[in-house]
Amino acid sequence: MRPTREGYIEGLLEAAEMDKRVIVVDGDVSRSTGTIAFKRRFPDRFFNLGIAEQNMAEYSAGLALAGYIPFYSTYAVFAAGRAWDQIRTSICNMNLNVRIGGAHGGSSVGPDGATHQALEDIAITRVLPNMTVLVPADSNQTRQAVLASLDINGPVYIRYGRNPVPEVYNRDIPVVPGKGNLLLEGNHATIVAVGVMVAYALEAAEMLAAKGIYVSVIDMVSIKPLDTDLLLDAAEKSKFFVTAEDHQINGGLFGAVSEFLSQHAPCRIIPVAVNNRFGCSGTPEEVMKKLELTADIIKKKVEISLEID
Repeated sequence: MRPTREGYIEGLLEAAEMDKRVIVVDGDVSRSTGTIAFKRRFPDRFFNLGIAEQNMAEYSAGLALAGYIPFYSTYAVFAAGRAWDQIRTSICNMNLNVRIGGAHGGSSVGPDGATHQALEDIAITRVLPNMTVLVPADSNQTRQAVLASLDINGPVYIRYGRNPVPEVYNRDIPVVPGKGNLLLEGNHATIVAVGVMVAYALEAAEMLAAKGIYVSVIDMVSIKPLDTDLLLDAAEKSKFFVTAEDHQINGGLFGAVSEFLSQHAPCRIIPVAVNNRFGCSGTPEEVMKKLELTADIIKKKVEISLEID
């Protein structure tokens, strides 16, 4: 198990070696997010603007206009939330090549409490025109998401966490915008998950298989653009869907999947997500249990929907 932030910094260092246009813009949290390793290796390409996220977004927009590829990196709750207007107007409106590293996404920053737990960031970035939204499941996939972002035209939001999570992928599996990954195949139901919930979805699938219930598990690492072909294929085989995300029930993965399937393959979709509340202080595991974001909850949602006792 490794924190996804380790994959983020590994990807940054590799990207910087490959492309001299890569720059990191930091919000005085480089030790916490891991970008201090970038500062040590590339001191002339690292800029700490202090706790001033709106300035960071505007500064990154200027760098992009000058031909650079800035990675604007800080806590997700501040990167996406505090600077949303600047991201919307100065970055997305001009379709600039700014990469936003949303560190400590979801409940991964558990002990810091509700103010620092980004549970709305997917929604407020996904809604913006031109924005690509990637939510990797583990450190290896986070590294690949960073590398993949170099070839994307326009702004990219990459959400990653602080606490260690199980490794689902090896280092060689690429991230492709607009493509998810089918990790398991079954015909009773389909679980679509992102981030840390991918590992929980696989765990839930294992528990269900022990009871003779076989589900497909999709890692929808690319929430925008969405892998609509993969969803349509799953809709032909499964009775219903369960979505699983460390995010508010509104506007995130559940919203994206529901918006598409309601128009093209209407079916039942049950969310496992944060139900219209803020987080709380505790270890990430304690917070996720409190928010009902566990493998057991995913399993129960499948069983209830299949009317199994």
